Amino acid sequence: MAQVIADRKDIDFVLYEQLEVEQLSQTKAYGEFNRKMIDMIVNEARTLAVKEILPTYAAGDREGVRFEGGQVSIPDCFRKPYQRYVEGEWLAMTESPEWGGQGLPHIVAQAASEYLVGANFSFVSYGILAHGAGKMIELVGTEQQKQLFLKKLYTGEWAGTMLLTEPQAGSDVGALTTTAIINPDGTYSLSGNKIFITNGEQDMTENIIHPVLARIEGASEGTSGISLFIVPKIWVNGDGSLGERNDIVCTGVEEKLGLHASPTCSMTLGGKGNCRGLLLGEENKGMQVMFHMMNRVRLDVGIQGSSNASAAYLYALNYARERLQGRGMAQPGDYSQVSIISHPDVRRMLMWMKSYVDGMRSFVYYVADCFDKAHCAESDEEKTRYDDMIGLLTPVVKAYCSDRGFEVCVQAMQVYGGYGYTREFPVEQLLRDCKITSIYEGTNGIQAMDLLGRKLGMKKGQVFMSFLGQIRETIAQASEIQGLEALAEKLEAAVAKLGEVAVHMGKTAMSPNFQMAFAFASPFLEVMGDVILAWMHLWRATIAMPKKEKNPAFYEGKVLTADFFISSVLPGTLGKMDAIIGSSNAAIKMDEKSFGG
Repeated sequence: MAQVIADRKDIDFVLYEQLEVEQLSQTKAYGEFNRKMIDMIVNEARTLAVKEILPTYAAGDREGVRFEGGQVSIPDCFRKPYQRYVEGEWLAMTESPEWGGQGLPHIVAQAASEYLVGANFSFVSYGILAHGAGKMIELVGTEQQKQLFLKKLYTGEWAGTMLLTEPQAGSDVGALTTTAIINPDGTYSLSGNKIFITNGEQDMTENIIHPVLARIEGASEGTSGISLFIVPKIWVNGDGSLGERNDIVCTGVEEKLGLHASPTCSMTLGGKGNCRGLLLGEENKGMQVMFHMMNRVRLDVGIQGSSNASAAYLYALNYARERLQGRGMAQPGDYSQVSIISHPDVRRMLMWMKSYVDGMRSFVYYVADCFDKAHCAESDEEKTRYDDMIGLLTPVVKAYCSDRGFEVCVQAMQVYGGYGYTREFPVEQLLRDCKITSIYEGTNGIQAMDLLGRKLGMKKGQVFMSFLGQIRETIAQASEIQGLEALAEKLEAAVAKLGEVAVHMGKTAMSPNFQMAFAFASPFLEVMGDVILAWMHLWRATIAMPKKEKNPAFYEGKVLTADFFISSVLPGTLGKMDAIIGSSNAAIKMDEKSFGG
């Protein structure tokens, strides 16, 4: 097929025409990143993804991981590509070259990640976790801890994890029972059990660094008494050499729907009374470090959802062009078979998928661009403005893109028909692998509660109002372009309605009926995501409409996709907003016994 994994032409459109990424080359932080450099980086990521990583996708899934005697073996086909992945410095793309990163702008890293994640989500998860572990050490680690661990993690020589969840403390992290007792030498002895630990054990790297949440003996209950520790699989001596095996053991791996090539482990710390760790940051400040790191991680989850959707859509598009089935409707009397892309309902499905894939790409890249602009800000006020926008949109980009990404994979399977349900074609694996994105790193229901309970009221609602103001700037632009006036008017109505719904949700959340507000938190996040995608499409259309004559197929496609989303999807969003304002209390009022069972 002409495009594999992601649509490079649309990536370039978002980078250079919509978000004008070349402006970053005018900043001190990113002065070397002109278009030639950016193109080279994205090209290299695509080459690695297509030639080295993509061939491991089905093979790694079918081989899976093997667990025996506390040891986990990864699929053999991962080993050579992992070395290429490490040699290319793709694990910590946005981090300083001093520590093994490339120093890339976040938006460029997202473009590269779209290819890498789309090629094999399981494969890149090894690098994603190493980067996340390293980031926490970079944020709050001592100088010695950075010297011992940071470059090893950012270069992928060592792997990393994140040990939060416990059997009795899933989303309620404050209920954890893992304990830490200080030793005379300043290290800590840890004891406890963790579950759902991605890549908690594997044999691809010589060491694994586990950041672990635990409660120091005597600390307060709840999240305020949680500290963060570095627990290496193999103890690291002060000179950087490896010492003895630490007392942290994998006791089993989960049998999962997807991500078969990435082990999800149960871990026991201190089973023999000899698990040692180093305090990372200050005592009782572990959750603060974790939340700080989560903003970036949740953007990564958004790109995971949208990347799986992109690959699924392109596979379905290619199949629809090649699969001959049925007779055409346009020419009665012609009994020759046509490709299924000729059938109106298949075209509807493809347009629906394209509208979400393109819209999510713009949305995710926009949030990444906010990270870059915050980094390059010339004043505290400017930095705060972008940081606030990141804070508001983080739960939406994580939850909305993971939910819609999965739904695109479902629709791609529908395009294939019965073949899509088989392992002969890749969409069934994309569907299985994508589902985890709505569950981990904070389930999407928790993201919705975060949006309602924390983010909507940021600075007394001023951040949310500023967000609506940005959309209205795009609407004003579109209103001046012939052919976009009607779309601008429809989006304006949706923005006004979203503002009304936000006020209603805020008041309800502060009232004695606050439970009703949280019962509608997920629908509220969903409609906010719909309005954001409509904004992204109208923005894209304002760029494309004046250029239609230059390249009709490409630019008119942008305008028609915007028309489809705003005219066909957004009306349903308005109906959902009416339902939120109506606020049926049925779910809250019903007795538990009435649910049945």
